[in-house]
Amino acid sequence: MDINNIAVILAAIGALNWGLVGLFRFDLVAAITTAGKFGDTNTVSRIVYVIVGIAGAIAPFALG
Repeated sequence: MDINNIAVILAAIGALNWGLVGLFRFDLVAAITTAGKFGDTNTVSRIVYVIVGIAGAIAPFALG
């Protein structure tokens, strides 16, 4: 599995998280990383958000 495939998978996970936020006001990353309630962050959740954000920036080029 190369970096492009990983980027696409992480971008899809990020999209699912935003879908959950939009539909149910549920932040899966916050729940998994025990950041607390919706909108709260901790060091681990911020790292996850940055990695997914980078993957989202790479993914369009991976698909092209």
